[in-house]
Amino acid sequence: MTTEAPSSPAPLGRRVVALAVDWGLATAISAGFLDNHPLATLGVFALMTWLLLATRGATIGHTLLGLRVRAYQGGAATPVQVLIRTGSLCLVIPAVVWGLDGRGLHDVWAGTQIVRR
Repeated sequence: MTTEAPSSPAPLGRRVVALAVDWGLATAISAGFLDNHPLATLGVFALMTWLLLATRGATIGHTLLGLRVRAYQGGAATPVQVLIRTGSLCLVIPAVVWGLDGRGLHDVWAGTQIVRR
C-alpha cells in the first residue's frame, strides 16, 4: 500500500481557466465535425471530460493549468466517480454551488476534489 502526500486544493481561478480551455476544445471539435450544435458541444465536452479523467486523472485544461482530479479520501478517482462528477458538471448548477471546503457540489456528490499537481 502506498501513501501519497496530500495535495493542496486547486485555486478557483485555475479551475475556471481549465474549464474554459476544455469547453473551447469541445466547441472547436463540435464546430469542425458536428455543425456546432449546442447539445453536440455538450456531448463532446462530457465524453472528452469523462474519458480523460477516467484514464489520466486530468483533462487537457487541467494538465495545462497543473491540476488533477482525485478521490476526496486520496488516490485516483474511479471511473464511476468521474462519471458522476462529469454528469453533474454538465448540469452547471452543481458546479457553481460550493461547500465550505471550496469543492463544488459536483465534486461533493462524486467524492472527488480538484487539486494542484
